[in-house]
Amino acid sequence: MKIAVGNDHAGFPLRETVISKIKTLGHEVLDCGTTVPQRVDYPDFAFKTAALVAEGKADRAVLICGSGIGMCVSANKIKGIRACVCHDDYSARQGVEHDNLNVLCLGARVIGPSVAETVLEHFLGATFMAGTRHEERLNKVLAVEEQNFK
Repeated sequence: MKIAVGNDHAGFPLRETVISKIKTLGHEVLDCGTTVPQRVDYPDFAFKTAALVAEGKADRAVLICGSGIGMCVSANKIKGIRACVCHDDYSARQGVEHDNLNVLCLGARVIGPSVAETVLEHFLGATFMAGTRHEERLNKVLAVEEQNFK
């Protein structure tokens, strides 16, 4: 899979761990920055990174800021994006399996490298459970999204 990765300055300390783990798992990384620790605005990186998923240029994305919340709120403004903050393996896996989560948001000030690696493994190893009640529910969400983005 192609995985887009974006971060702000607060996410900078965790970015290399995330990029390295994604590559170790055999995926291609599309690095959307920031590549420097100086202060930047998280929405700029969230929008750029999430857009790659929405446009089909990346299969999934990982966004990193201090809490994960700012990136999550920003990414979810892009049509077709289902982003969530996940700091545990169950939520990351279940988010993909049940809700077709396509953007994982991490808080570098909340979790450490080891937990981030485990969460990534579960996010990238999961598959949406198509053809189940979960797909029926997701279709309801997508219908509202379609109405609101016209």
